[in-house]
Amino acid sequence: MTKYRFQIKTRDGFEVNNLSILGRDQADAERKLNQMYLHCQIVMCVAVSGQSRLANEDFCAAFAQV
Repeated sequence: MTKYRFQIKTRDGFEVNNLSILGRDQADAERKLNQMYLHCQIVMCVAVSGQSRLANEDFCAAFAQV
């Protein structure tokens, strides 16, 4: 599963940034988003790579050994 980061505008006009949702593909992530935020407008969607998280965990593990 891939993590997608969304920026949306709610039906009331509020902007919500950095919503992270896991999905099999972008359509699946958008479906989940629309279940949580009915009638929202998607302003931006970016697929987030999981490699940076693994690199951060490696750094934390190395730091813990010190």
